[in-house]
Amino acid sequence: MFLNILQSFLSIALELTLLFVLISFVINLVQGFIPYDKLKYYLSGKNSVLGIIVAIALAFITPFCSCSTIPVVVNLLHKNVRFGIVMIFLFASPVLDPTIITLMGAILGVKVAIAYTVITTILSIVIGLVLERLGFSKSVKKVTMMGFEESHQKFSLKSAWKETVNLMKSVYVYLILGAAIGSVIHGLVPTKWISSTFGGSSWWLVPIAAIIGIPLYIRLSTMIPLSQILIVKGMAMGPVMALMISSAGASLPELTLLHSIFEKKLVTAFVLSVISMATISGFLFYII
Repeated sequence: MFLNILQSFLSIALELTLLFVLISFVINLVQGFIPYDKLKYYLSGKNSVLGIIVAIALAFITPFCSCSTIPVVVNLLHKNVRFGIVMIFLFASPVLDPTIITLMGAILGVKVAIAYTVITTILSIVIGLVLERLGFSKSVKKVTMMGFEESHQKFSLKSAWKETVNLMKSVYVYLILGAAIGSVIHGLVPTKWISSTFGGSSWWLVPIAAIIGIPLYIRLSTMIPLSQILIVKGMAMGPVMALMISSAGASLPELTLLHSIFEKKLVTAFVLSVISMATISGFLFYII
């Protein structure tokens, strides 16, 4: 049994490593062509549709985890970017990681990756605009984030590889952790138990998975290989996606940071919004 677990781990880890390095390098190379100054200019404009499109584009090309978005959010608020647009970026940035989405397509299938991208994009836009409409912009504290510097990356093979190595240093341990957990589940946890407990269509499985995901703080890079094993074992796609989105969209460290720039009612609204996004996404995956 131990040999089977080890073989499964090595296979998953090798596949993820090769895919992650290749995808990250290509994306970092492409980022040299992205005009960040113009993006921020359009974000501050009065055209709502254009602002939304740019916010989603900025979220997609900045592969941040939930905590890393906070300095950018503060910076955008200081530039008087519309509150709703900033919220769209806050919700979309951690879940619309181009590297992880591509990895998701390679492991879980292109249809799953496309559906995930479309659903999380639409829900990020809707939730961001709803929070603005409800007047939560008044719950933003005046905070100055020190030590945040804007980077201007130029097209360079050397710099693209350097960024890839830096990303691997910060994320690779989570990839390996996910591969290890997935391998253990694959080898030790009975398929019948997972399929009977989490494989059904009971509606309550989705919101429970969405709620559990936030304190667990499982990064997408960890959740991708883990979700593959859970699905193979019989866990339904709905709860898997709810767990994936909530764990990526919010975390306890992020909530601590948000509390320093948002009042309590906005932090609470943020948590409920992430849970709602994860839950709705899970139900939609049941339909798909």
